[in-house]
Amino acid sequence: MNQAAGGHASAGAITLICFFIAALEGYDIQAFGVAAPRLVAELGLSAAQQGWAAAAAMVGLMVGAFFGGWVADRVGRRPVLTASVAAFGVFSLITAFSQNYEFLVAARLLAGLGFGGAMANLIAVATEISPPHRRAATVTTMFCGFPAGGAAVSLIARFADEGFDWRMFFIIGGVLPILLAPVVHFMLPETRPEARIDADRRLGPALFGGGRAVATLLVWLAFLLTTTVLNLMLNWLPTLVTAKNLTAADGAAGALAFNLTGIIGALVTGRLVDRLGTRWTLTVLYAALAGTMYVLAMATGVSPVLVFSGLAGFLVLGAQFSLYSVAPSLYPPHMRATGSGAALAVARLGAVAGPLIAGELRQLGYSAGQVFIAMIPIALAAGAAALALSYLGKPYDEQSR
Repeated sequence: MNQAAGGHASAGAITLICFFIAALEGYDIQAFGVAAPRLVAELGLSAAQQGWAAAAAMVGLMVGAFFGGWVADRVGRRPVLTASVAAFGVFSLITAFSQNYEFLVAARLLAGLGFGGAMANLIAVATEISPPHRRAATVTTMFCGFPAGGAAVSLIARFADEGFDWRMFFIIGGVLPILLAPVVHFMLPETRPEARIDADRRLGPALFGGGRAVATLLVWLAFLLTTTVLNLMLNWLPTLVTAKNLTAADGAAGALAFNLTGIIGALVTGRLVDRLGTRWTLTVLYAALAGTMYVLAMATGVSPVLVFSGLAGFLVLGAQFSLYSVAPSLYPPHMRATGSGAALAVARLGAVAGPLIAGELRQLGYSAGQVFIAMIPIALAAGAAALALSYLGKPYDEQSR
Protein backbone atom coordinates (compact mmCIF):
# COMPACT_ATOMS: atom_id res chain seq x y z
CA MET A 1 0.00 0.00 0.00
CA ASN A 2 1.26 3.45 -0.86
CA GLN A 3 1.35 5.60 2.26
CA ALA A 4 1.39 9.26 1.37
CA ALA A 5 3.17 11.84 3.45
CA GLY A 6 1.27 12.45 6.64
CA GLY A 7 -0.65 9.22 6.10
CA HIS A 8 0.19 7.36 9.30
CA ALA A 9 -3.31 6.84 10.65
CA SER A 10 -4.05 3.43 12.10
CA ALA A 11 -6.60 1.10 10.57
CA GLY A 12 -8.96 2.01 13.40
CA ALA A 13 -8.59 5.75 12.71
CA ILE A 14 -9.12 5.19 8.98
CA THR A 15 -12.26 3.20 9.72
CA LEU A 16 -13.53 5.99 11.99
CA ILE A 17 -12.94 8.69 9.37
CA CYS A 18 -14.70 6.59 6.74
CA PHE A 19 -17.51 5.87 9.20
CA PHE A 20 -18.16 9.61 9.50
CA ILE A 21 -18.12 10.04 5.72
CA ALA A 22 -20.69 7.24 5.39
CA ALA A 23 -22.73 8.80 8.21
CA LEU A 24 -22.92 12.14 6.40
CA GLU A 25 -23.96 10.40 3.18
CA GLY A 26 -26.63 8.46 5.05
CA TYR A 27 -27.80 11.63 6.76
CA ASP A 28 -28.20 13.54 3.52
CA ILE A 29 -29.92 10.78 1.55
CA GLN A 30 -32.30 10.05 4.44
CA ALA A 31 -32.89 13.78 4.92
CA PHE A 32 -34.79 13.89 1.65
CA GLY A 33 -37.20 11.18 2.78
CA VAL A 34 -37.75 12.74 6.21
CA ALA A 35 -38.11 16.27 4.81
CA ALA A 36 -40.34 15.10 1.96
CA PRO A 37 -43.79 15.71 3.53
CA ARG A 38 -43.01 19.40 4.22
CA LEU A 39 -40.78 19.87 1.16
CA VAL A 40 -43.44 18.48 -1.18
CA ALA A 41 -46.12 20.70 0.32
CA GLU A 42 -44.03 23.90 0.12
CA LEU A 43 -42.79 23.33 -3.45
CA GLY A 44 -46.12 21.90 -4.66
CA LEU A 45 -44.69 18.64 -5.99
CA SER A 46 -46.80 15.74 -7.26
CA ALA A 47 -46.07 12.18 -6.11
CA ALA A 48 -44.31 11.49 -9.41
CA GLN A 49 -42.16 14.63 -9.06
CA GLN A 50 -41.25 13.57 -5.53
CA GLY A 51 -40.08 10.25 -6.94
CA TRP A 52 -37.95 11.94 -9.61
CA ALA A 53 -36.42 14.37 -7.12
CA ALA A 54 -35.48 11.48 -4.83
CA ALA A 55 -34.08 9.54 -7.79
CA ALA A 56 -31.92 12.46 -9.01
CA ALA A 57 -29.32 11.93 -6.28
CA MET A 58 -29.14 8.25 -7.24
CA VAL A 59 -28.56 9.13 -10.90
CA GLY A 60 -25.67 11.35 -9.84
CA LEU A 61 -24.39 8.64 -7.53
CA MET A 62 -24.35 6.19 -10.44
CA VAL A 63 -22.17 8.46 -12.56
CA GLY A 64 -19.99 9.49 -9.61
CA ALA A 65 -19.36 5.91 -8.49
CA PHE A 66 -18.21 4.76 -11.92
CA PHE A 67 -15.93 7.68 -12.71
CA GLY A 68 -14.84 8.23 -9.10
CA GLY A 69 -13.58 4.65 -8.85
CA TRP A 70 -11.90 4.78 -12.25
CA VAL A 71 -10.07 8.04 -11.47
CA ALA A 72 -9.05 6.88 -7.99
CA ASP A 73 -7.36 3.77 -9.40
CA ARG A 74 -5.16 6.16 -11.38
CA VAL A 75 -4.51 9.16 -9.11
CA GLY A 76 -5.23 7.74 -5.65
CA ARG A 77 -8.03 7.25 -3.15
CA ARG A 78 -7.37 10.29 -0.95
CA PRO A 79 -7.70 13.17 -3.47
CA VAL A 80 -10.83 11.70 -5.04
CA LEU A 81 -12.40 10.98 -1.65
CA THR A 82 -11.61 14.52 -0.42
CA ALA A 83 -13.11 16.12 -3.53
CA SER A 84 -16.19 13.88 -3.34
CA VAL A 85 -16.90 14.73 0.30
CA ALA A 86 -16.53 18.45 -0.41
CA ALA A 87 -18.81 18.17 -3.47
CA PHE A 88 -21.72 16.47 -1.74
CA GLY A 89 -21.41 18.97 1.10
CA VAL A 90 -21.61 21.97 -1.23
CA PHE A 91 -24.55 20.67 -3.25
CA SER A 92 -26.44 19.43 -0.19
CA LEU A 93 -26.16 22.97 1.15
CA ILE A 94 -27.41 24.32 -2.18
CA THR A 95 -30.40 21.93 -1.92
CA ALA A 96 -31.59 24.00 1.05
CA PHE A 97 -32.09 26.99 -1.25
CA SER A 98 -34.35 25.18 -3.74
CA GLN A 99 -37.36 27.25 -4.76
CA ASN A 100 -38.83 24.96 -7.42
CA TYR A 101 -38.81 21.43 -8.78
CA GLU A 102 -36.13 22.03 -11.44
CA PHE A 103 -33.64 23.61 -9.00
CA LEU A 104 -34.23 20.81 -6.50
CA VAL A 105 -33.57 18.06 -9.06
CA ALA A 106 -30.36 19.76 -10.28
CA ALA A 107 -29.02 20.17 -6.73
CA ARG A 108 -29.77 16.53 -5.83
CA LEU A 109 -28.18 15.30 -9.07
CA LEU A 110 -24.93 17.16 -8.38
CA ALA A 111 -24.86 16.08 -4.73
CA GLY A 112 -25.20 12.50 -5.99
CA LEU A 113 -21.96 12.84 -7.98
CA GLY A 114 -20.14 13.38 -4.69
CA PHE A 115 -21.98 10.51 -3.00
CA GLY A 116 -20.89 8.10 -5.73
CA GLY A 117 -17.25 9.13 -5.77
CA ALA A 118 -17.08 8.76 -2.01
CA MET A 119 -18.81 5.37 -1.83
CA ALA A 120 -16.63 3.68 -4.46
CA ASN A 121 -13.51 4.74 -2.60
CA LEU A 122 -14.82 3.87 0.86
CA ILE A 123 -15.33 0.29 -0.30
CA ALA A 124 -11.83 0.13 -1.80
CA VAL A 125 -10.23 1.62 1.31
CA ALA A 126 -12.04 -0.84 3.59
CA THR A 127 -10.80 -3.75 1.50
CA GLU A 128 -7.22 -2.46 1.47
CA ILE A 129 -6.88 -1.91 5.22
CA SER A 130 -8.38 -5.22 6.35
CA PRO A 131 -7.17 -8.84 6.18
CA PRO A 132 -9.40 -11.20 4.16
CA HIS A 133 -10.77 -12.98 7.25
CA ARG A 134 -12.07 -9.66 8.65
CA ARG A 135 -13.01 -7.94 5.42
CA ALA A 136 -16.79 -8.16 5.76
CA ALA A 137 -16.65 -7.00 9.39
CA THR A 138 -14.49 -3.99 8.46
CA VAL A 139 -16.70 -3.00 5.52
CA THR A 140 -19.95 -3.35 7.48
CA THR A 141 -18.52 -1.48 10.48
CA MET A 142 -17.44 1.38 8.24
CA PHE A 143 -20.80 1.52 6.46
CA CYS A 144 -22.73 1.42 9.72
CA GLY A 145 -22.20 5.14 9.48
CA PHE A 146 -24.81 5.19 6.72
CA PRO A 147 -27.79 4.13 8.88
CA ALA A 148 -26.33 6.03 11.85
CA GLY A 149 -26.55 9.22 9.79
CA GLY A 150 -30.06 8.29 8.74
CA ALA A 151 -30.99 7.71 12.37
CA ALA A 152 -29.62 11.15 13.28
CA VAL A 153 -31.86 12.93 10.80
CA SER A 154 -34.82 10.83 11.94
CA LEU A 155 -34.16 11.86 15.55
CA ILE A 156 -34.06 15.51 14.55
CA ALA A 157 -37.38 15.11 12.77
CA ARG A 158 -38.87 13.16 15.67
CA PHE A 159 -38.17 15.83 18.26
CA ALA A 160 -38.40 18.97 16.13
CA ASP A 161 -41.52 21.04 16.54
CA GLU A 162 -44.09 21.36 13.78
CA GLY A 163 -42.61 24.65 12.60
CA PHE A 164 -39.14 23.18 11.93
CA ASP A 165 -38.00 24.29 8.47
CA TRP A 166 -37.19 21.37 6.17
CA ARG A 167 -34.29 23.41 4.73
CA MET A 168 -32.37 23.06 8.00
CA PHE A 169 -31.94 19.33 7.32
CA PHE A 170 -29.88 20.14 4.24
CA ILE A 171 -28.01 23.05 5.80
CA ILE A 172 -26.74 20.71 8.51
CA GLY A 173 -26.03 18.00 5.93
CA GLY A 174 -24.06 20.46 3.80
CA VAL A 175 -21.94 22.22 6.40
CA LEU A 176 -20.64 19.08 8.14
CA PRO A 177 -19.11 17.41 5.01
CA ILE A 178 -17.43 20.70 4.08
CA LEU A 179 -15.82 20.73 7.54
CA LEU A 180 -14.83 17.06 7.23
CA ALA A 181 -13.12 17.37 3.82
CA PRO A 182 -9.86 18.87 5.23
CA VAL A 183 -9.72 16.07 7.82
CA VAL A 184 -9.91 13.52 5.02
CA HIS A 185 -7.16 15.30 3.09
CA PHE A 186 -4.71 15.65 5.95
CA MET A 187 -5.35 12.50 7.98
CA LEU A 188 -6.35 9.75 5.54
CA PRO A 189 -3.38 7.78 4.14
CA GLU A 190 -3.18 6.80 0.49
CA THR A 191 -4.18 3.13 0.36
CA ARG A 192 -4.07 2.51 -3.39
CA PRO A 193 -1.84 -0.51 -4.12
CA GLU A 194 1.01 0.00 -6.58
CA ALA A 195 0.19 -1.77 -9.84
CA ARG A 196 2.76 -3.78 -11.76
CA ILE A 197 4.17 -1.85 -14.69
CA ASP A 198 2.61 -4.39 -17.07
CA ALA A 199 -0.79 -4.39 -15.34
CA ASP A 200 -3.77 -4.24 -17.68
CA ARG A 201 -5.83 -1.18 -16.74
CA ARG A 202 -8.51 -1.62 -19.39
CA LEU A 203 -12.03 -1.72 -18.03
CA GLY A 204 -13.26 -4.75 -20.00
CA PRO A 205 -10.52 -7.20 -18.91
CA ALA A 206 -10.73 -6.01 -15.31
CA LEU A 207 -14.47 -6.61 -15.06
CA PHE A 208 -14.96 -9.56 -17.38
CA GLY A 209 -11.53 -11.15 -17.91
CA GLY A 210 -10.09 -14.10 -16.05
CA GLY A 211 -13.43 -15.88 -15.86
CA ARG A 212 -15.05 -13.02 -13.93
CA ALA A 213 -17.88 -12.27 -16.38
CA VAL A 214 -20.56 -14.35 -14.67
CA ALA A 215 -19.55 -13.20 -11.19
CA THR A 216 -19.57 -9.56 -12.31
CA LEU A 217 -23.06 -9.86 -13.78
CA LEU A 218 -24.39 -11.65 -10.70
CA VAL A 219 -22.97 -9.13 -8.23
CA TRP A 220 -24.41 -6.34 -10.37
CA LEU A 221 -27.84 -8.00 -10.33
CA ALA A 222 -27.77 -8.61 -6.57
CA PHE A 223 -26.77 -4.98 -5.96
CA LEU A 224 -29.37 -3.60 -8.37
CA LEU A 225 -32.29 -5.49 -6.83
CA THR A 226 -31.20 -4.87 -3.23
CA THR A 227 -30.82 -1.14 -3.76
CA THR A 228 -34.28 -1.03 -5.34
CA VAL A 229 -35.78 -2.19 -2.05
CA LEU A 230 -33.36 -0.20 0.12
CA ASN A 231 -33.84 3.15 -1.57
CA LEU A 232 -37.59 2.80 -1.78
CA MET A 233 -37.55 2.38 2.00
CA LEU A 234 -35.05 5.19 2.61
CA ASN A 235 -36.97 7.70 0.52
CA TRP A 236 -40.58 6.63 1.01
CA LEU A 237 -40.90 4.91 4.41
CA PRO A 238 -42.05 8.04 6.33
CA THR A 239 -44.57 8.84 3.59
CA LEU A 240 -45.85 5.25 3.41
CA VAL A 241 -46.20 5.06 7.19
CA THR A 242 -48.29 8.24 7.25
CA ALA A 243 -50.40 6.77 4.42
CA LYS A 244 -51.46 4.07 6.91
CA ASN A 245 -53.39 6.79 8.79
CA LEU A 246 -50.50 7.38 11.20
CA THR A 247 -48.84 10.72 12.02
CA ALA A 248 -45.78 12.38 10.48
CA ALA A 249 -43.99 11.76 13.79
CA ASP A 250 -44.81 8.05 13.44
CA GLY A 251 -43.34 8.16 9.94
CA ALA A 252 -40.12 9.65 11.27
CA ALA A 253 -40.08 7.00 14.01
CA GLY A 254 -40.40 4.27 11.37
CA ALA A 255 -37.38 5.69 9.54
CA LEU A 256 -35.49 5.85 12.84
CA ALA A 257 -36.29 2.20 13.61
CA PHE A 258 -35.23 1.20 10.08
CA ASN A 259 -31.84 2.87 10.49
CA LEU A 260 -31.05 1.93 14.08
CA THR A 261 -31.73 -1.76 13.58
CA GLY A 262 -29.89 -1.52 10.26
CA ILE A 263 -26.73 -0.72 12.22
CA ILE A 264 -27.18 -3.89 14.27
CA GLY A 265 -27.98 -5.89 11.15
CA ALA A 266 -24.84 -4.69 9.39
CA LEU A 267 -22.59 -5.54 12.34
CA VAL A 268 -24.14 -8.96 12.89
CA THR A 269 -24.23 -9.87 9.20
CA GLY A 270 -20.63 -8.79 8.57
CA ARG A 271 -19.36 -11.10 11.26
CA LEU A 272 -21.58 -13.96 10.09
CA VAL A 273 -20.27 -13.57 6.53
CA ASP A 274 -16.65 -13.65 7.76
CA ARG A 275 -17.39 -16.77 9.79
CA LEU A 276 -19.93 -18.67 7.70
CA GLY A 277 -19.54 -17.22 4.20
CA THR A 278 -22.11 -15.44 2.06
CA ARG A 279 -24.09 -18.42 0.78
CA TRP A 280 -26.57 -19.23 3.50
CA THR A 281 -26.15 -16.00 5.43
CA LEU A 282 -27.45 -13.91 2.54
CA THR A 283 -29.99 -16.50 1.39
CA VAL A 284 -31.66 -16.47 4.80
CA LEU A 285 -31.53 -12.66 4.99
CA TYR A 286 -33.30 -12.17 1.66
CA ALA A 287 -35.97 -14.80 2.38
CA ALA A 288 -36.66 -13.15 5.74
CA LEU A 289 -36.79 -9.73 4.05
CA ALA A 290 -39.51 -10.92 1.65
CA GLY A 291 -41.57 -12.18 4.59
CA THR A 292 -41.04 -8.96 6.52
CA MET A 293 -42.27 -6.82 3.63
CA TYR A 294 -45.51 -8.84 3.58
CA VAL A 295 -46.08 -8.45 7.32
CA LEU A 296 -45.26 -4.73 7.13
CA ALA A 297 -47.82 -4.37 4.36
CA MET A 298 -50.49 -5.90 6.59
CA ALA A 299 -49.54 -3.99 9.77
CA THR A 300 -51.88 -1.21 10.88
CA GLY A 301 -50.99 -0.05 14.42
CA VAL A 302 -47.99 2.05 15.41
CA SER A 303 -46.18 -0.72 17.31
CA PRO A 304 -46.20 -3.41 14.59
CA VAL A 305 -45.29 -0.84 11.93
CA LEU A 306 -42.27 0.27 13.96
CA VAL A 307 -41.19 -3.30 14.76
CA PHE A 308 -41.31 -4.50 11.18
CA SER A 309 -39.82 -1.29 9.80
CA GLY A 310 -36.90 -2.01 12.11
CA LEU A 311 -36.67 -5.64 11.05
CA ALA A 312 -36.68 -4.59 7.38
CA GLY A 313 -33.75 -2.26 8.11
CA PHE A 314 -31.84 -5.05 9.89
CA LEU A 315 -32.24 -7.37 6.92
CA VAL A 316 -31.83 -5.13 3.87
CA LEU A 317 -28.92 -3.09 5.25
CA GLY A 318 -27.18 -6.23 6.49
CA ALA A 319 -27.47 -7.74 3.02
CA GLN A 320 -26.43 -4.56 1.20
CA PHE A 321 -23.33 -3.91 3.28
CA SER A 322 -22.25 -7.54 3.03
CA LEU A 323 -22.37 -7.21 -0.75
CA TYR A 324 -19.99 -4.25 -0.37
CA SER A 325 -17.39 -6.66 1.00
CA VAL A 326 -17.91 -9.13 -1.85
CA ALA A 327 -17.63 -6.79 -4.85
CA PRO A 328 -14.02 -5.53 -4.50
CA SER A 329 -12.67 -9.00 -3.75
CA LEU A 330 -13.59 -10.12 -7.29
CA TYR A 331 -11.14 -7.75 -9.02
CA PRO A 332 -7.36 -7.16 -9.31
CA PRO A 333 -6.02 -4.82 -6.56
CA HIS A 334 -5.05 -2.09 -9.03
CA MET A 335 -8.63 -2.04 -10.41
CA ARG A 336 -10.46 -2.52 -7.12
CA ALA A 337 -12.11 0.91 -6.97
CA THR A 338 -13.08 0.63 -10.63
CA GLY A 339 -14.72 -2.76 -10.03
CA SER A 340 -16.49 -1.53 -6.90
CA GLY A 341 -17.52 1.69 -8.63
CA ALA A 342 -18.93 -0.19 -11.62
CA ALA A 343 -21.00 -2.41 -9.30
CA LEU A 344 -22.27 0.65 -7.44
CA ALA A 345 -23.05 2.42 -10.71
CA VAL A 346 -25.17 -0.48 -11.93
CA ALA A 347 -26.77 -0.72 -8.50
CA ARG A 348 -27.88 2.89 -8.79
CA LEU A 349 -30.30 1.84 -11.52
CA GLY A 350 -32.10 0.04 -8.72
CA ALA A 351 -31.70 3.02 -6.41
CA VAL A 352 -33.30 5.21 -9.07
CA ALA A 353 -35.99 2.62 -9.74
CA GLY A 354 -37.04 2.20 -6.08
CA PRO A 355 -38.24 5.78 -5.47
CA LEU A 356 -39.72 5.98 -8.96
CA ILE A 357 -41.64 2.72 -8.52
CA ALA A 358 -43.12 4.00 -5.25
CA GLY A 359 -44.02 7.34 -6.80
CA GLU A 360 -45.66 5.80 -9.85
CA LEU A 361 -47.54 3.17 -7.83
CA ARG A 362 -48.86 5.80 -5.45
CA GLN A 363 -49.83 7.98 -8.42
CA LEU A 364 -51.84 5.01 -9.76
CA GLY A 365 -53.68 4.72 -6.46
CA TYR A 366 -51.79 1.84 -4.81
CA SER A 367 -52.03 1.72 -1.02
CA ALA A 368 -48.94 1.78 1.19
CA GLY A 369 -49.37 -1.94 1.80
CA GLN A 370 -49.49 -2.70 -1.90
CA VAL A 371 -46.24 -0.79 -2.43
CA PHE A 372 -44.52 -2.95 0.21
CA ILE A 373 -45.90 -6.14 -1.36
CA ALA A 374 -44.49 -5.09 -4.74
CA MET A 375 -41.01 -5.39 -3.18
CA ILE A 376 -41.39 -9.09 -2.29
CA PRO A 377 -40.45 -10.62 -5.68
CA ILE A 378 -37.56 -8.16 -5.97
CA ALA A 379 -36.16 -9.29 -2.60
CA LEU A 380 -36.49 -12.96 -3.58
CA ALA A 381 -34.73 -12.37 -6.91
CA ALA A 382 -31.88 -10.57 -5.12
CA GLY A 383 -31.48 -13.57 -2.83
CA ALA A 384 -31.34 -15.91 -5.81
CA ALA A 385 -28.60 -13.79 -7.42
CA ALA A 386 -26.57 -13.76 -4.20
CA LEU A 387 -26.93 -17.53 -3.86
CA ALA A 388 -25.77 -18.09 -7.44
CA LEU A 389 -22.83 -15.73 -6.87
CA SER A 390 -21.69 -17.79 -3.89
CA TYR A 391 -21.33 -20.80 -6.21
CA LEU A 392 -19.99 -19.09 -9.34
CA GLY A 393 -17.91 -16.15 -8.03
CA LYS A 394 -14.41 -16.50 -6.56
CA PRO A 395 -12.22 -13.81 -4.94
CA TYR A 396 -9.43 -12.55 -7.22
CA ASP A 397 -6.68 -14.16 -5.16
CA GLU A 398 -8.34 -17.55 -5.68
CA GLN A 399 -9.13 -17.17 -9.38
CA SER A 400 -5.75 -18.49 -10.52
CA ARG A 401 -5.88 -21.59 -8.31
